[in-house]
This record gives sequence, C-alpha cells and structure tokens, in this order.
Amino acid sequence: MKRKIKIMMVEDHPEYRDTIALALKLESDMELISQFGTAEQALRSLQDRSTRNVPDLVLLDLNLPGMSGIEALPFLKKSLPETKIIVLTQSRCEADVLNAIEEGAAGYLLKGTKRIQIAEDIRSVMNGGASLDPNIAGYILTTLKHLQPQEKPELALSDREMETLVLISEGYVKKEIADRLGVTPHTVASFVRRIYDKLNVPNAPSAVNKAHRLGLFSNGKSGS
Repeated sequence: MKRKIKIMMVEDHPEYRDTIALALKLESDMELISQFGTAEQALRSLQDRSTRNVPDLVLLDLNLPGMSGIEALPFLKKSLPETKIIVLTQSRCEADVLNAIEEGAAGYLLKGTKRIQIAEDIRSVMNGGASLDPNIAGYILTTLKHLQPQEKPELALSDREMETLVLISEGYVKKEIADRLGVTPHTVASFVRRIYDKLNVPNAPSAVNKAHRLGLFSNGKSGS
C-alpha cells in the first residue's frame, strides 16, 4: 500500500484549521499528522529529533501571531530540508509572494482555493512540481516585468523549454501544458527538469522569478 503524504499545518485560525483538517481526512493518500497555531510551536515540535514526526509537506499561513510565516520559512527549511512547503494564506501582497518564493516555498495558494484544488496541488508538489494560484502567477509577472535583468543566463533555454516556462508562469499544470504543446506529460516533465537544471532553481515559482531577473521574458513571450 502506498504511503500517505504526511502533512503539518501551521495556521492560527482554529475554524480554518478544522476546515482543512476535514478536507484532508477525505483524501485517502494524505494524513494530517500535526497542526499548530504559531510558527514557534511548530519549530519547537521539531527540536526533539527522537520524537518528532517529520512531515512530507507543510501548509503554512503567513499572517501568524509572533513569528510570521515569511520569518519562519528559512527555519522550517533548515529543520526540514527534504520537506515541501506550500503557503496557504489570505495575503495577496506581491512582496509576500516574492519573499515566500525566494525563501523556498514550493507553492503559494490563497485561502479561497477549493479543497479539491488544494489536494491536487499537494500531490503536484510532492511529485516534483509546484503550485501557484493563477492570480498569484499574474502578480509575479506584473511585478517582475518592471525589474531590470541583473544576471546573464549561462545556458539558453530551447524554444520548447521557453514555451513550457511561459505556460508555467501563467499557472498551467503539467497535464495542461502537455495538451497545449501536443506532447506527453512525461515529455513536459523532462522539459521542466531541464529548465530547473539550467536556471539552477528548485521549483516552478523560483524558475519564473529567476527567468524574469535574467530577462528571458523580455522578448514578449511571457503571455498577455
């Protein structure tokens, strides 16, 4: 039997914690192993390596009492280097989005996201992808278009890789990208791996961020 995805949730609103807990309970391949109201509580739970239950994925709110989710991200990454982190928040602030991505978040979802979509995004992240709310993807594109390229790309992306990256930046998942490019999801996965390798990034949000800094979208291919 396939092992369930072990999830930790850091969220200060009990009602929303209960909502997500119930939603995850309905997913046969997921298990909520711990939940905390503050980042400090979550980090303390990870200090005792003999008793801690290491999650595969953390759902992290940003607007937490005490230490914010943004402040907690580097500590969580240090304590849980193999664990994926998805930000699940109400914040639409562009600075929060960019800071979360730069600190290594594998995804950024808004709390209005439907339960089914959250579950799909968790699976996508655990399969090596990333999750980015389509509206948030738009924020990233709008914000980063105004930044001047600060680096020179060492390796150029192929046309297919660039097309794939553009679709990622617009919030499409691998299956949708495959349909649009007329290739298999396996081929798209290969494109994505090469993009990550060439840009030296761990996930899709970071790839979009770095591509803008490199000026790869300056040729007008980054969508409308």
